[in-house]
Amino acid sequence: MADTGPNAPQQRETDKWLEPGKLNIQIVYVLYLAGFAIGITPIVGVVIAYINRGKAGGWVESHYTWAIRTFWIAVAGAVASFILMFVAVGFLLMIAIAVWIIVRCVIGLQKASREEAIADPESWWI
Repeated sequence: MADTGPNAPQQRETDKWLEPGKLNIQIVYVLYLAGFAIGITPIVGVVIAYINRGKAGGWVESHYTWAIRTFWIAVAGAVASFILMFVAVGFLLMIAIAVWIIVRCVIGLQKASREEAIADPESWWI
């Protein structure tokens, strides 16, 4: 039997950011952007995206796919950049990947604030 009395545990208002939806996907994008200053936050963001993918439905679902693909493509690009740094091309590629991440996150934040789906979440481009 569920405890519904006055001493029943209540869901705190701050716990709602963990639920799939608009606020949650916006937090994922912000965590990705914060990764430029604090390196571990994109990992937290992709974990949150993986946890909530498949639970939201609707327009938010495309954002989770977009965010997860952004993370993994950026990781692949960072590895390629690191390898190519020995021939000096990697520095330019790293800058291009950083710009690509920022643009994808800004597009995602804008569309999420308008509650619009990502048109092609499987895309490698913008």
